[in-house]
Amino acid sequence: MARHVIAPVDELPPGTRKFLEIDGRPIAVFNIKGEYFGLMNRCPHQGAALCEGPLIGLAQSSNPGEIEYTKLGEIIRCPWHGWEFDIRTGQSYCDPRRFRVKAYPAQVEPGASVVKGPYVAETVTVKVESDYVVVEL
Repeated sequence: MARHVIAPVDELPPGTRKFLEIDGRPIAVFNIKGEYFGLMNRCPHQGAALCEGPLIGLAQSSNPGEIEYTKLGEIIRCPWHGWEFDIRTGQSYCDPRRFRVKAYPAQVEPGASVVKGPYVAETVTVKVESDYVVVEL
């Protein structure tokens, strides 16, 4: 899996998300309380831009009439039909056995290691002969 630099940490403060396209895939990266998560920005139900929906919590009940909200800000609700997915795992809460959103690992790395990289430039010799451009690989 290829790595992609998304943004400096200060451009993605807690509680925010960044939308981007990587290799033709719509992706959203979330900062949830200082932890970063990547999620496919397409609902598997009917293709909505899932990550444009609201961030909510998970309502759970152990006894009738008692509701406890957990995972506050960690559940994304699809803006079209209200299907809910866990940002950490992509797991659906509407139909967990059949639906999941692709989740991508995201982490913070020191700027120096990203800038330096272990980049290796490939060189190619180019010659112009008889009005033709020729590339030697």
